[in-house]
Amino acid sequence: MKEAQYRIRAHHGMCLAFFKGKGYSNEFSIHMGDMKEKLEKNPIVSIIGNTDIICKACPNNERGTCITAEKVAEYDRQVLLRCNLSEGDVMHYLDFAKLVNDNILLPEKREEICGDCCWNELCH
Repeated sequence: MKEAQYRIRAHHGMCLAFFKGKGYSNEFSIHMGDMKEKLEKNPIVSIIGNTDIICKACPNNERGTCITAEKVAEYDRQVLLRCNLSEGDVMHYLDFAKLVNDNILLPEKREEICGDCCWNELCH
């Protein structure tokens, strides 16, 4: 498999599934929408557990580190665990999205992972 085009935080597989144009700021929402559109074209991604291309426009990203790092690291850890993935796994984005859907979203396990997220109300 060729080199990943994007590095994606594991928990962003859940966020992208529910994204509807709302976010921390207008800049963030536009960036998230653009990234969702690019990812839906099914590029190769590396699944990671730290700041990624989506985090670039997030106001919680301070010089490459999330100010809620411990909280979102647990979200990432849970997604990796429940999807039987390891940090650094490389695959097509739609394969990753299917793993998240089949292992977390369809069996309604998302809220167990990130029910304390400030965006939880948008994910129903």
